[in-house]
Amino acid sequence: MPIIAAVAVSPGIEQLASSRPGPLAGRRVGLLTNQAGVLPDLRHGLDVLLEAGVRVTAGFGPEHGFRGSAQAGSSEPTTTDPGTGIPLYDTYGGGSSRLAEQLHTAGVEVLVADLQGVGVRFYTLVSTLYDAIEAAGRAGVGVLVLDRPNPLGGTRVEGPVLEPAFASFVGRAPIPLRHGMTPGELALLFASLLGSSGVEVVRMAGWRRSMSFAATGLPWVPPSPNMPTPATALCYPGTCLLEGTNLSVGRGTTTPFEVFGAPWADGRLAAQLRERPLAGVRVREAHFVPTFSAYAGQVVHGAQLHVVDREVFDPIRVGLEVLAVTARTWPGRFEFDEAHFDRLCGTDSVRLSLSQGVEVETICRSWRDDLGAFCSRRQAHLLYGDAP
Repeated sequence: MPIIAAVAVSPGIEQLASSRPGPLAGRRVGLLTNQAGVLPDLRHGLDVLLEAGVRVTAGFGPEHGFRGSAQAGSSEPTTTDPGTGIPLYDTYGGGSSRLAEQLHTAGVEVLVADLQGVGVRFYTLVSTLYDAIEAAGRAGVGVLVLDRPNPLGGTRVEGPVLEPAFASFVGRAPIPLRHGMTPGELALLFASLLGSSGVEVVRMAGWRRSMSFAATGLPWVPPSPNMPTPATALCYPGTCLLEGTNLSVGRGTTTPFEVFGAPWADGRLAAQLRERPLAGVRVREAHFVPTFSAYAGQVVHGAQLHVVDREVFDPIRVGLEVLAVTARTWPGRFEFDEAHFDRLCGTDSVRLSLSQGVEVETICRSWRDDLGAFCSRRQAHLLYGDAP
């Protein structure tokens, strides 16, 4: 007999489906989700809602698409779902104005959002959720958010808080890089910021803020093509910052965001990182050839992160240490893409500090007051126990 892990957490979609059709009875429903919007038994939410008698009249896909077939920076075109005949709209890159028009065209009365985030501000599903709440307000449509776990847990809040001047699709709202909130909690915060009163959340059952994703017992369905495992998500808050430079983050390999480097780097990168005070992680020298993205087809020399204690591992600090070591060791080769790096950070202060040789510990301390203020603001929107 196969061994089946016990499921400790029931996500919002499962809670909603059990109400058959409950709060959605008789209403024209739009479903904003992707391939990760599944129940613990891996049935997709669209199929489950239709089986429960919910009148789903349109689907809406974020970056990578409703079915998740598109790579980073692209999406699936607006089309008709061959299995259900439901129109599927492409929301990526259109902002809240286009999404409001799509909601109107589809005649949606309530938008159900089921988006598995990874706990990081610059993951674009966060901005899609923000845009959806803003669009629904414009269109006079209610929003029902089906909650899911934060794979990073909900106790730690880290990194710079976004400054309004750096708002973009990789950061709409003034929240930290690692926010420690679930999609439902973020939705309530965004509704408060936008002055929207039409947002409700279907809570999970069984989730606690201190939970690792493994402890939930839920299956991991990659919410995007380059987020293959929960281990990827642990490293992502820090190593994704490297995409604002001329380093590879391993897109086009089987371990994106766990490996990084450049053709002009060498073993010194891993050796020097091992000398830094990096808690909860081990570093090995790594060499890889990306099949696409930065340095596709070239041998890249760098390192791989192996997280051994998620409780003390600080991915953002590690990412900054990688940048500091690289800048010191290869000053003639390492470069920032200044605009993109600042968008990812939500501020230019991190780049300027690194360029001036400021110690990483000092940079991290500079966020503490802003993080404290954010924690006070978010408190009213937290839905689950085990708060920090």
